[in-house]
Amino acid sequence: MLSAGNPFPNFSLPNQDGKTINLSDFAGHWLVVYFYPKDDTPGCTIQGKSFTAAKADFDAAGIKVIGVSADDVASHKNFSNKFAFTIELLADTDARLMKSLGIGQAESKGMKFWERTSFVVDPKGVIRKVYEKVSPEGHERVLLGDIAALQAKAA
Repeated sequence: MLSAGNPFPNFSLPNQDGKTINLSDFAGHWLVVYFYPKDDTPGCTIQGKSFTAAKADFDAAGIKVIGVSADDVASHKNFSNKFAFTIELLADTDARLMKSLGIGQAESKGMKFWERTSFVVDPKGVIRKVYEKVSPEGHERVLLGDIAALQAKAA
């Protein structure tokens, strides 16, 4: 797993609308990249709703948030529309980004899935904090507090 101090890998992935999103689109901004197992599952829905509910707080703090899973664009579009998400969901269907970061896989009920993992990336594209095996409940609040502390140190 890549850790704090490593550059976040460059990526070019489609969002739920099919628009290509690149790491460079976030240059100069703090960025949360959260990886989740599967669209429209209980924990992933909690997480998407929580980030959407807290979007104004992230925006006010100058922090961008994107979610990533191995689901395709159509799945992301349905998931996003169903719950009126205001965050972008990126489709890493070949898992290239997840593999480059070293995100682990787990198995449940005979199905493999990517583990819920979040990365905080600074305005220069450097990973500042990694959260593994994330619990979706309240994770957005933890991130806001931790990033505020990181921003204060960087100021």
